[in-house]
Formats: sequence, structure tokens, C-alpha cells
Amino acid sequence: MTRGDGELAAQARLAAPLAAQQVGMVAMGVVDTALLGRFDADAMAGAGIGTGLLFALSCLGIGALLGLDPLIAQAIGAGERARTPRLLAVGVRVAVQLGLVLTLVVLAAPLALRVGGVDPAVAGHATVYIYARALGVVPMLVQVALRAFLQAHGHTRPMLVAAIVGNVANALLDWILIFGDDGLADLGLPRIGLPALGALGAALATTAVTFVLLLIYARAIAEVRRGLPPPISDEPPAAIRRAILRLGAPIGLQLFAEVAAFALAAVLAGRLGAVPAAAHQIALQLSSVSFAIALGIGGAAATRVGLAVGAGDHRRARRAALTSLGLGAIVMTSSAALFVLAPGPLAALFGARVEVAASAATLVQIAAVFQLSDGAQAIAAGALRGAGDTRAAFVANLIGHYAIGLPVALVAAFAFDRGAPGLWWGLTAGLTGTAIALLARLAWLTRRPVARAPIG
Repeated sequence: MTRGDGELAAQARLAAPLAAQQVGMVAMGVVDTALLGRFDADAMAGAGIGTGLLFALSCLGIGALLGLDPLIAQAIGAGERARTPRLLAVGVRVAVQLGLVLTLVVLAAPLALRVGGVDPAVAGHATVYIYARALGVVPMLVQVALRAFLQAHGHTRPMLVAAIVGNVANALLDWILIFGDDGLADLGLPRIGLPALGALGAALATTAVTFVLLLIYARAIAEVRRGLPPPISDEPPAAIRRAILRLGAPIGLQLFAEVAAFALAAVLAGRLGAVPAAAHQIALQLSSVSFAIALGIGGAAATRVGLAVGAGDHRRARRAALTSLGLGAIVMTSSAALFVLAPGPLAALFGARVEVAASAATLVQIAAVFQLSDGAQAIAAGALRGAGDTRAAFVANLIGHYAIGLPVALVAAFAFDRGAPGLWWGLTAGLTGTAIALLARLAWLTRRPVARAPIG
């Protein structure tokens, strides 16, 4: 087996469960959207907008915790596995502290709906959805820290288990809480006077599942730690915290910039009316599935590049980065072809009204155009993260989405009266600009030895 074949096999083994885990997380949102589409279009649009705002704000914490990725992977690559439990312990504390602060910020997020001029009926559903989901912010961030530890150690099976268990539990709870007694009857269970909760029910279901997943990850962490050497605690917690935040803060800003651009597009779609807003959410959920696979490959790239950098092998780091981009190109080309060939049937899966499904099918075809760009920027950002370069992705996303994407979206949607399709052409322009910048940065960085990320 050649070195290239060996790297491809290693990438595939790591990327497959990571991608499955990411798709599993997105699938919960897809199920929420599909069931709410059968319940009420305003509820579906409101939950979609609420999810966008919640995730945009949570990304600040998620990104900060992703600063653990290069620290843990590079420590393992350098043969210092005994240091990783200490890194994880500090990471969990950071997750709790950031989570508590962000919970308060999330609770204030509905104020943006008034400023954005979102339809009152849609805004009402979004508000109750956000309030219920805010309860799960802390456990969600702790999960990010635990996943960084597990994937760096190659212990990825619990992520797949969590995705399966989480989706089954979420679907059952969704059906019951969204539709109330009617949902219970559909499942062959007795009616108990449970009201149909709509968007609130979907939010409560997802929040409950978040705590279940946290327990699964915590148990897996305990198994991994039993096989490690006695922990080494030579670095003070304050130094580790600074290292996590130094690497993670730019990632958080990068994720926030990207997700906030899509959340802002959702708010703007909400201003166009309930049908464009609902269509936007359907197309976003479908494109999020392929993006989740790219994120899983990007996570594998972060680990493989980090291991190579920790071992002082920059050629292997470059090979890992290129391999991950090749895998991503295959996945995103396939998703683009599917979006082009079957936009109508895909949109119809959500059970929305005919006019909503027709509008969503148009957006799905536009999403096909940015599949390669979306995958390339996600995977390149992951590879750069593994190398310890977390600022480039923030700068690229800031320029791509806010200097290019959103101006194009505003002009196309409102000045040229193209509506929701105009918004999506703007998102396409932003993702393309971001991808070009990150690929150029990755090509330049991996041409020479990469220094290991310091702690202190």
C-alpha cells in the first residue's frame, strides 16, 4: 500500500463516523422541519429562524471549544497521550462557563426578530422555540469538548451510536410533542389530554435529546481514559485555557460569520412572507445534509493534519489535507447532481404546501451550484485548524460573506426583486469567495514545515 493509499484509508475510517454523526445532528433538524411542515407553515418557518439564530450564537462557543482539536491531536502525534485528559478537563470547564454566558445571550435573541421585521405569527413560533432550546446550550458545548477528545483518540463509534439513538428519540418525541394526543394515537398510545405544542414541542424534544447524547459521550470518555497512561499535569489550567481560546476564538468568529450570514438570509426571507421563509428553511435543511458530511471530513482533516504536525511531518500534513479535499469533492459533486436531478421530490419530502414545495425546489437547484464551494471551504478550514491556523478561516468568511455574499443577496433579492432566489445567489457568491481564499491559504501553508501550537 502506498502512502497515499494509507492516508486515504485512514481518512475514510475517521471521516465516515464523523460525517455520520454530523448528518445525524442535521437529520434532527430535518425531521423537525418536515413534521412542522405538516403541522403549520408558520411554525416551520419560525422554528427554522429560531434554529438559525440559536446556532449562530452557539457557534461562538462551539468554535472556541474546537480550539481543543489541534491541541489534543498534536499532543497525540507527539506521543504525549498522557497530557490529553488534562486538556479535556480544562476544555469542559471552558464549555460550561461559555455555555452559561451564551444561554443568556440566546434568551435575548428574539429581540432581533422585531428589528428584522419578521411576520408576527412566524416570530411568535420562533420565540418560544428559542426559549426552549436555550436550556440545551451548556450540554451542547460540553459535547463539543468530549467529541474533540474522542475523535483525536480514534474512538468514533460512540458518535455514530449517539447519532442513531438521538435521531430515533428525537423523531418519537417530535411526533408526540408537536401533534399532542393525535401524535400519541398515531403511535398506538392512549390519549392523555396532551395539547399539540407545534414549534415548542419540537424544541423540547431536541433539548431533551441533547442531554441524552451528553450521557453517551461521557460514558465513552470514561472508557478511553481507562486505557491511557497516568495523566500528566505539568501545565497550569490557566495556560491551557488561554491556548484553547487563542486557537478557538477565531474559529468561533468564523463559524458565527458564516452561520449568521445564513441566519440573516432566513430573517430576510421572513420579511418576504411565510412561503419564501418556509421554502428557505426546506432548501437550507437539504443543503445542510451535504454540508454536514463535509464537516465530518473537515473534522477528520483537522485530526489527521494535527497528528502529522505533532509528529513534525509537514509532508504528511499536506497529503492529509489534499486527501480530505479529494474526498469532499466526490461527496459534494454527488450531492450537486442529486439537487439538479430531483429538486422537486426532495422538497416534497417535507410535506409542505404545494406553493412552498415549488419555491423550495428552485432554491435547491441554486444550492447545487455552491456544493463544491461549500464543501471545499468547510474541509479547508478543518485542515487549517489541525495545523493551528484558525484565523485565516475567520478572515475569509468575513470577506466572503459580508463583503461579497450579503451585498449580492440584498441587491438581487430586493433591488432586482428576485426574492428568495436572489438571497441564495448571494449566498452562493459568498461561499465561492470564501472557498477560493481558504484553498489558497492551505496550499501556501502546507508547502513548508508547520510549527506546533504552543500552550501558555
